[in-house]
Amino acid sequence: MKLSILDQVPISKGMTSTEALANAVKLAQLGDEQGYERIWFAEHHNTTSLASSAPEVTAAYIAAKTERIRVGTGGIMMMHYSPFKVAEVFKTLAALAPGRIDFGAGRAPGGDMPAMTALASGRRPDLTEQYDKLEVILRLMNEQRTGEAVYDNVVAVPFKVQLPQSWLLGSSGQSAKKAGEAGVGYSFAQFFNGQMSKGIFDAYRNSFQPSYFMEQPQIITTYAISVAETAEEAEYLSMPMQITRLNLMRGKLLSVLSPEEANDYPLTEMDKMILEQNRPLMLIGSAEDVANQIREEQAYYGFDEAMINCNLYTIDQRLNSYRLLMEQFNK
Repeated sequence: MKLSILDQVPISKGMTSTEALANAVKLAQLGDEQGYERIWFAEHHNTTSLASSAPEVTAAYIAAKTERIRVGTGGIMMMHYSPFKVAEVFKTLAALAPGRIDFGAGRAPGGDMPAMTALASGRRPDLTEQYDKLEVILRLMNEQRTGEAVYDNVVAVPFKVQLPQSWLLGSSGQSAKKAGEAGVGYSFAQFFNGQMSKGIFDAYRNSFQPSYFMEQPQIITTYAISVAETAEEAEYLSMPMQITRLNLMRGKLLSVLSPEEANDYPLTEMDKMILEQNRPLMLIGSAEDVANQIREEQAYYGFDEAMINCNLYTIDQRLNSYRLLMEQFNK
């Protein structure tokens, strides 16, 4: 099974954004060396806890710093951008790194209402049908007519280049069906809501129409993990991620705490209940245990690739988790 990386470029407490982005380079280069299939960068706005607001820019830099690994976005939040501009950006990336670029598209805002309004220059944010926008982007990239007059008098350049592999991010049966109809890959956010099902993946495969961007249906499932040499250490190191999710549910986007601070974090009984409910959204344990769980779920659900999101406190802890997990899959 292929393994890949989702990097949200976390900013731990006491870390600068510059350091966080330098860590993204280290992680990508480790993935390149270890045999990870791809690394994607998320899009998040109006937060001081994540440094990934411009994933297409980060992807360009990372592609130049790596040799083999595919590089892309997980994802570009389409509502904020002109389809024409998105097509031009990803055709440019694809021309600069032929055969290594992924266009991963998302329908969420990637931020709160003030961020959405600012990205729309103070106008009402564009909340129109994002699936239609995806179709227009794909047609513009593939140099086809869109059926919309505003786009049918332009060509997205560079012209006649090998196009990026394309994916739709989602967590529902509706997004799965739309990804299939568009002829793109489907990336399921298991770490977001934990509602993976055979039905969702069947909806994607049954609706799949081969396209330039994807000849056969492909499914990625994204997991949040904490892996260490022992299950006890992995549990201890996971607490910053668990507290971050708890604060996110409260509307607080705070920097990632240290393991010591997170394990000493004052929790109410309600907090403890929420942490217990959220526990299935993470895979925590030794590399062997986590690898076995991913293999078992792949055998049951039938996805093709596992994408790993690991936001541990230090870059060394993160690199170690990715290294240990790949070692298990290489056995």
